[in-house]
Amino acid sequence: MQLISWNIDSINAAIEHKSPRGEMTYAILKELAARKPTVIAIQETKLKATGLTTKQAATLDALFPDYYRYLNFSEGRKGYSGTMMLSLIEPVNVTYPKIGAPGEMDLEGRIITLEFPHTFVSTVYTPNSGSELARLDDRQAWDDAYRQYIQKLDQVKPVIFSGDFNVAHQPIDLKHPTANHHSAGFTDEERSKFSQLLAAGFTDTFRKLHPDTSDVYTWWAQRAKQSKINNSGWRIDYYLVSNRLFEYVTNFSVIDTGARQDHAPILLELDQYDL
Repeated sequence: MQLISWNIDSINAAIEHKSPRGEMTYAILKELAARKPTVIAIQETKLKATGLTTKQAATLDALFPDYYRYLNFSEGRKGYSGTMMLSLIEPVNVTYPKIGAPGEMDLEGRIITLEFPHTFVSTVYTPNSGSELARLDDRQAWDDAYRQYIQKLDQVKPVIFSGDFNVAHQPIDLKHPTANHHSAGFTDEERSKFSQLLAAGFTDTFRKLHPDTSDVYTWWAQRAKQSKINNSGWRIDYYLVSNRLFEYVTNFSVIDTGARQDHAPILLELDQYDL
């Protein structure tokens, strides 16, 4: 069984593909469809609260004809944040949870959870602390609320959850840890909260499989023109699983996106396990 997660940075840009970057994004979306994973989780859809346009819906229907589709939109800022999940298996229940996060974070469409007979499969787009860490206090409150939410799911049945967590956990998870020590995504506070999440009973699948592997990243800054060429990236996209599920995990990989900077999709494979 394969599962894929990706921060797409705008569904509309991918579907319209009127720019070179949009064309690259659309090509990646087509590649993901061709792989036919059991579940696809998408973050940062940037859709309006009115939902998909006719063209967007038609394109997704054509690319993913056999999938059930679920969307969570931002009710606050328009065309901001948002998540989507596609599943070949119809869930027994779908929720778009509000977790008691501060400010408008609960209104930004950041979480979708699919419940299957034996497992919860969830996706998250974690808020960024901001370029000057203006949102760091709220981000820490989010991390606490999110951890409590995932723990409650785990008490019912095991959880597979993925997304853009907006944190590089350890120095090995980004190219320049010293220079970025006080940057959003690598503050001591954010890293500590991620450690607390793992300590609550969950496994970072990539790092468990490859404890000492360096130079594997999932995001390269668009503003730095040479970031992808120099592999000057960050690993901030994760597949986490309840500890008791890790024995079924056989592979984690980052899907190659060529010259396209920003996030790359990540793939998780499990063997002899039914959702």
